Amino acid sequence: MKIKPLGDRVVVKPLRDEEVTASGIVLPDTVGKEKPERGEVIAVGPGKLLENGNRSSMDVKVGDKILFEKYGADDYKLDNDEIYVVEQEKIVGILE
Repeated sequence: MKIKPLGDRVVVKPLRDEEVTASGIVLPDTVGKEKPERGEVIAVGPGKLLENGNRSSMDVKVGDKILFEKYGADDYKLDNDEIYVVEQEKIVGILE
């Protein structure tokens, strides 16, 4: 299923850091972990509708890896995949 965000919303696939012990064992994600604050953009809305009828431009594009505010994303399940929806103003920056 595809999703087309509205307004200045951005759909993000969360990026999680793998935890590796000193001996090289990779620890799986657990329920107790915080939500990630990084993700890859998979869909971008058309931009916020301004009072003059124009739309604001979007600063991110599909494929960008972004950093967003800790509690700035709403999480959803879509086809058994976890996605986040973030408003553009909650995006801190693009990771390079």
